[in-house]
Amino acid sequence: MKRTLMSVFAVVFTAVMVSFPSPAFSQGVKLQAGAGIGYEIPSGDYSGSTVDYYAGTKYGLSGGINFHAKGRIGAAGFKLAAEIGYSSLNNSGNSEASGQGKVEISQKIFSIKLGPEYMISIPAVPLTPYLGANLALNTISGQTKFNGVAQVPSGTYDVKSAMRFGLGLSGGVLYKISPLMSLDLSLSYNLMNLFGKSFEAVDPTHSQRIDSYVRLNDDKDPVAVNGSEHFIGSARSINTMQIALSLMFGI
Repeated sequence: MKRTLMSVFAVVFTAVMVSFPSPAFSQGVKLQAGAGIGYEIPSGDYSGSTVDYYAGTKYGLSGGINFHAKGRIGAAGFKLAAEIGYSSLNNSGNSEASGQGKVEISQKIFSIKLGPEYMISIPAVPLTPYLGANLALNTISGQTKFNGVAQVPSGTYDVKSAMRFGLGLSGGVLYKISPLMSLDLSLSYNLMNLFGKSFEAVDPTHSQRIDSYVRLNDDKDPVAVNGSEHFIGSARSINTMQIALSLMFGI
């Protein structure tokens, strides 16, 4: 499944890039590149509390910082945009509503995004609104620390890195500071694990509750029951909203 999705990603990228060198398009091509900072807000099953995380219903993360590099190439109102970003999310709290146990969660997301943008030109105004969509390749890793939690040995555990494919929708506005410099304020909604959900058991022959926390495990546990070892009873979505400000240079 992952290999097939990577092939689709590569084909889309190649097809769009090959179209640019044509004579009809090459006249008036504009380039932009820059970098910025943002705030990533988890939504769907990626949000929630540490109690939800311990129960296996949500990931229990709160918002965190995002750093990214961004580029555009295009002509007239159409542009192809690419972005490489890194986000860090975390949360801490009790493992149960009664106040038992302490849980500290952190996850890192490395994303590569590619997709079209449509610029809306406003004559005699230094503002250019835009709308966009993208195909994204997301690599997610993390770490969880348990202390005094029922059925889980106290300690710090790494979450194995996992790759997921997703889609994103975005909108924003470019404010021209000078002929070669613009501020880019954007808002995006990212479906980070739309494709590729899976459940990975550490050792199917020797189940422990901790095993479900040291993998991303965004799909249902195939042997989920009401017991304490197999408790992830449904697939979980990893979605975020991102507010970002970038400084862009180009022509």
